[in-house]
Amino acid sequence: MPRMVDVGGKDVVRRVATARGEIRLKQSTVEAVSGGKIKKGDVVSASKLAGIQAAKATSSILPLCHQIPLTAIAVEIVPKQDRIVAECTVSAEYRTGVEMEALVGVTAALLNVWDMVKYLEKDEKGQYPGTSMSDIRVIRKTKGDEKDGS
Repeated sequence: MPRMVDVGGKDVVRRVATARGEIRLKQSTVEAVSGGKIKKGDVVSASKLAGIQAAKATSSILPLCHQIPLTAIAVEIVPKQDRIVAECTVSAEYRTGVEMEALVGVTAALLNVWDMVKYLEKDEKGQYPGTSMSDIRVIRKTKGDEKDGS
């Protein structure tokens, strides 16, 4: 039977995690995002908000995650030539890490990008042959006084 881990005996310390991922898009789609020419509006701002909202809702999405009182969430969205890179950094003063919150945040940000640009990515059959999300991973985490995430 699944169960939530008891973290009650752990010390409260500052915890920070950063996750990164990317969505591969047509170059013309990235240019439309960068030029502010997407029908639904500002992809960068909306995707940042989607990532923040999702990170805050992690314990509602993943049933065994603790409800963590987050102290900060930052989402960065960077258009590249044929992709958009997203990064989500989450911090808290708590008894367990915030990696899941960072991963959920970055994934939601990328999903929001896809939702906003999908009309530009579809082929003549309504499929997405070149659109993909990838490399979603934790790139850094710290606990307490750690400086390098080890």
